[in-house]
Amino acid sequence: MMRKARLDTSGMLLLIGISLLLGFNQVVVKWVNAGLQPVFFAGLRSSIAIGCVWAWLWWKGRTPRLPRALWGAGLLIGTVFAAEFMFLFIALDLTTVSRASIIFYSMPVWLALMAHWGLPGERITGLKAVGLLLAFGGTAIAILSGASGGQGGQGSLTGDLCALGGAICWAGTAFLARRPTLAAVGPEMQLFWMVLVSGPLLLLVSPFFGPLVRDLQMLHLVALVGQAAIVVSGVFILWLWTLSVYPAATVASFSFLTPVFGVALGIAIYGEPLTGRIALAGALVAGGIILINRKARVVAPD
Repeated sequence: MMRKARLDTSGMLLLIGISLLLGFNQVVVKWVNAGLQPVFFAGLRSSIAIGCVWAWLWWKGRTPRLPRALWGAGLLIGTVFAAEFMFLFIALDLTTVSRASIIFYSMPVWLALMAHWGLPGERITGLKAVGLLLAFGGTAIAILSGASGGQGGQGSLTGDLCALGGAICWAGTAFLARRPTLAAVGPEMQLFWMVLVSGPLLLLVSPFFGPLVRDLQMLHLVALVGQAAIVVSGVFILWLWTLSVYPAATVASFSFLTPVFGVALGIAIYGEPLTGRIALAGALVAGGIILINRKARVVAPD
């Protein structure tokens, strides 16, 4: 697939759909956390997804190969992917869907910083710098307004910081996926490395985070399988595919839609309050991300 310099209509609609599904995913993760310990849940999800991604690659006639030259890059992106979801699932256990969504989807800010130093043609301009400052401010407001406990619709400082850690790790996986070594293998093999490494790693460390099973119900297990088959094996492949076709910063900019969906679903399903600070934080992060990815005007020479 040829890379495209600009986002077309098909790509835009695809990214909107991905954002909606990922926003709903936050709600599902918080609900399943009631039945399974978050890190154990994340590990099970990645482990099941290994089989799903393997089946997808086999169906496409691309049986997974693990050449020794990719071991270092594969282990690195898989470890960062594991940290991303360890942080996110813990965040959704401790804080609200609204707060976790806003902070986690500040990811394009961190990706823009990484891309400035490590991806050709994606330097931070003056306009992007203003966007970074706005998004930084929004993230700071969201975190600093959440120092009270995580019950009753309130935020949790620990949960908010975990969401921030997840955002930075997500940017790290996107950055590594664009580097030459992994960019050459395509999105499906990138994801295969992510789940192959993250599944066992998360299961290995999960006992350190408390009892593995909480108030487990059958519907929690159904949601777990759906998460592995649809979210990880489907949505993530689509997201990585868009990242391989369209500019990284442009793809990342659509992430600002996901916290909008996440906040709306958190209010509708969990009755979470929409405070003035959270609304301001979301507006600043969204506005900053838009500026980060806005094309600079080209002035014609006289």
